[in-house]
This record gives sequence, C-alpha cells and structure tokens, in this order.
Amino acid sequence: MRTRIKICGFTRPDDARQAAALGVDAIGLVFYAPSPRAVDIAAAQAIIEALPPFVSTVGLFVDEAAEQVRRVLEQVPLDLLQFHGDESPAYCMQFGRPWLKAIRMREGIDLAREASRYREAAGLLLDAYRPGTPGGTGESFAWSRVPDDLSLPVVLAGGLTPANVAEAIATAHPWAVDLSGGVESAKGVKDAPKMAALVEAVRLADG
Repeated sequence: MRTRIKICGFTRPDDARQAAALGVDAIGLVFYAPSPRAVDIAAAQAIIEALPPFVSTVGLFVDEAAEQVRRVLEQVPLDLLQFHGDESPAYCMQFGRPWLKAIRMREGIDLAREASRYREAAGLLLDAYRPGTPGGTGESFAWSRVPDDLSLPVVLAGGLTPANVAEAIATAHPWAVDLSGGVESAKGVKDAPKMAALVEAVRLADG
C-alpha cells in the first residue's frame, strides 16, 4: 500500500505548486483565524488556482459556525473538510462533502468508540493532545497507540518530520500522513527541500 501524503497550512501559491510537483497528494488550507497559518477566501482561491489536476484540496475548520463553512464552500472548491474541534457527527455531515474528524490523543481515548461515533467520516485524523490547542502543536504521541483494526482509515498527524515519518509509518501503518510545521522554514512558509525529503522518506518507508 502507498501511504498518502497531505501537507497542511499552505499560505502561498508557489509552495502549493511545488508540493504538487513533488507528488504530495493533498493540500490543506486552514480556515481558523487564531492559527498563524490561517488563510482567507481570496488567498485560498489563489492557492487552489495554482494547483494541477488530481491534487486534493482540504479545508480545516475548528468549531466554526455552519454558515461560515457554507460561505467558504460557495467560493472555494474544497474536495474534503477536516474538523478539528468538538463537532458532532451531525454537524460534520451537513455540508455535502467528504470529511475527516480529528481526534486528539488524550489519555484514555477510546478510538474504536470514536470510529463508531464518526462512522460516516472518510477517516480519523489522529493528532497529539495539548489542552486548549486544536492542532498544529508540533508534538507527537505514541504511535503504538494506534490499533491495527480500526474501522476507519487513519491519517497520522502530530510532530511528524522527514526524519521520523518512516518510523511513524512502520509503527502505525496509517492510510496517510499529515504534516505542517515539519516541512516549514517559518509558520505558513513551506520549505521545498524539506517537502522533497518528506516525499522521499515516505516512498522509502513504503518500500
């Protein structure tokens, strides 16, 4: 199986174009104002316009008003939605798009129960847990905590870098990996050599 690669938090069209050229499968755009990687509608449109065909576009939201999500969808051609807050399954399902539900790996989390609760999701994105922070912490969690028999595909996130992604894949066997800070030179500024190293590391890990 080929591990898919998503890079999140793009703020510049050239970075997204470079990622696509390197073979990245999905481009993430953050619609969460407190994030240093947040984009507005105009910036998101410019980034997506820079992409070639067959690269998925993912919009990240955190407990956003449904009306605002719809406003974004009316103007930005997103393929997939990614919810990082306390959104209910009913909330996530209302937009007519495939979606991922992020689960922060706090102690005692029951992933089988979460997979059942969010069974309509395209997958679960597993991220490190830091109280009060919905993601993008740059921290990792113990990848051995990911069960082999989860009923939904796993997207592995949290503290991944080109240096550790192979170990993460070998341990957790995810469907996809999702990086942001691990391939940046500054917040929201992607580093082309780091992105290239990531793609190479994932390909080597897949054998």
